[in-house]
Amino acid sequence: MRLRKEQDEMLEDEILLIADVSDALAHPARVRMFKYIMQSNRAMITVCNKDLVEHFDYAQATVSQHMKKLVASGLVQIKKKEKFSYYYVNLGMLMQYLNATKKFAVQ
Repeated sequence: MRLRKEQDEMLEDEILLIADVSDALAHPARVRMFKYIMQSNRAMITVCNKDLVEHFDYAQATVSQHMKKLVASGLVQIKKKEKFSYYYVNLGMLMQYLNATKKFAVQ
């Protein structure tokens, strides 16, 4: 009986993960920013808020609000260096999300 309860709790964690990450990716601008950061990281190029503002031609406040949502979901991490904050894709979180959604597709 206890084993079943642990499985149910794990399922609930996956449901919350899918909901949080899906919500973060629910806006086209955030998907574009996430993709840009991932491609930049792959090319070993650092990305800060200024870079996103220049690349997407959005207001700084708009970029900050979108990035706040991506960071809160765990998809993007911030590393501070001196006075700048750099964005990095959290591939571990992305893989957890993909694995959880794959489980739901099979069930």
